[in-house]
Amino acid sequence: MPTTTRIKKASWLIAWDAAAKRHQYLRDADLVFTGNTIDHVGRDYRGRADVEIDGKNLVLLPGLIDLHSHPGLEPIYKGVREEHGVPEMYMSGLYERMQSFVPDLDGMRASSEIAYAELLKSGVTTIVDLMFPFDGWLELLAKSGLRAYAGPWYGSASWDLINNYSLRVRWDEQAGRQQFERALRLMAEAEKHPSGRMKGIHCAGTIETVSEELFRDGIAHARANKLPFTTHAAQSVLEFHEMTKRNGKTSIQWAEQIGILGPQTIIGHGMIIDEHSWVHWHTKKDVPILAATGTTVAHCPTPFSRYGQIMEDFGRYLRAGVNMGLGTDTFPHNMLEEMRTAAVFARIGAENITTLRTADVFTAATIGGTTALGRPDLGRLAPGARADIIVVDGRHVDMRPLRDPLRSLIYSAADRAVKDVYVDGTKVVGDGKVLTLDPDDAADRLTAAQARMEQETPKRDWARRQALEIVPLSLPLG
Repeated sequence: MPTTTRIKKASWLIAWDAAAKRHQYLRDADLVFTGNTIDHVGRDYRGRADVEIDGKNLVLLPGLIDLHSHPGLEPIYKGVREEHGVPEMYMSGLYERMQSFVPDLDGMRASSEIAYAELLKSGVTTIVDLMFPFDGWLELLAKSGLRAYAGPWYGSASWDLINNYSLRVRWDEQAGRQQFERALRLMAEAEKHPSGRMKGIHCAGTIETVSEELFRDGIAHARANKLPFTTHAAQSVLEFHEMTKRNGKTSIQWAEQIGILGPQTIIGHGMIIDEHSWVHWHTKKDVPILAATGTTVAHCPTPFSRYGQIMEDFGRYLRAGVNMGLGTDTFPHNMLEEMRTAAVFARIGAENITTLRTADVFTAATIGGTTALGRPDLGRLAPGARADIIVVDGRHVDMRPLRDPLRSLIYSAADRAVKDVYVDGTKVVGDGKVLTLDPDDAADRLTAAQARMEQETPKRDWARRQALEIVPLSLPLG
């Protein structure tokens, strides 16, 4: 018989108000869950409980939803990516880095383990994991304890650089078809996994490297099998110009034309749209199209801010009716810090402190994600929802004074105050330590993998440069 757990009289609890369709604070409230399902949220629970936890000085939140992450790629770029940008490519270092710095499979395994641990410690309970698949990926994902949407990457082309100012796309439709078939197999395997915590999501690479035919086949399969669908689009100025040159339309407008937008679709980034000041395009259709089609945008502010770029008004998307979610994309995979970054940069970009409130960014990290994934049982503390729960130490020095727990958590404490995390009713973080993985050992393996990657860099780089020529250290070696 499943165990019933009661967290008794939590000092603060963020409950879901179904009538008002919003989160609200409760004080001195009980949270009760049996197995993987929440039974009760509110005061004065009078039922039985096998386990009781004193909720004094605890803050309870629903688990966070990360709609766009690359765990297998990003942690290996620590020390490489933070200031790596190419001015001739509109500041973006994406394309040069992806060609010149390529992790091996052992590096991807170590990266994933570190990223999964970071996600759990920052309160993420559900991730969209967009991956170039490696052997053992799904097993490691299951071991982490996360609830996951596995997105095996497929595409019809790859990026190629011949200099530091132009992007060449190499097409290989046969390879794209093979990747697509592999993705279908891996998604089916995820859906059947005995953990019950994994599902598939179509990851159709990037808007400029997937053919129209492959896009149409991907969205058709996703809709027929009730799977979410995602692609990277409107993520760089180079991509914007490539797509307008090909089609006379922006990435978002072309995506609408070929029929891949809709309530099942998540656009990764959606930032360099026709209204963005860096492109000076003649239309203002992209945001209305996203809203009208019910498409979700997964906003990931950190990677682009490192290039000096921001989504110029997150609040404009919300006010237009676009469903907005959040993702971590890069290292650190820290969702609480990503929420802070999104809120602050939204106000800077809009030159308006009221364009995005704390409640908005928290809703994006919870309800925005569940809306995109079609999962009303996630992202909320409510009877019948899954027991995906964050327990925050309200006595942590960075949380006090505890006038407004959400503000203290997002703007001050972040993951330092996260005490426990439950996924599907199982504790996966206890007293701030990940219980399912060994990130310290993974960091040792990742260090060795990064050294191997840098040794191979001259063979891959268009100019045959050493890694330290492409990305020098912050200070000269004495």
